[in-house]
Amino acid sequence: MSQNRKLRRAKREAEQEQQGKKVVTWIFAALVIFAVIYLVVLMIGQM
Repeated sequence: MSQNRKLRRAKREAEQEQQGKKVVTWIFAALVIFAVIYLVVLMIGQM
C-alpha cells in the first residue's frame, strides 16, 4: 500500500471514530430526555 493510501485510511478511520462518538452522545442525551419526560408524565398522572 502506498503512503498516501495509508494516510487517507487513517484519516478516514479517525473521522469515523469521531462521528461514532457523536452518535453515542446523542443517543444517551435522547434517552435522558425521554426518561425525564416519562417521569414528568408519571408525576402529573398521579396528581
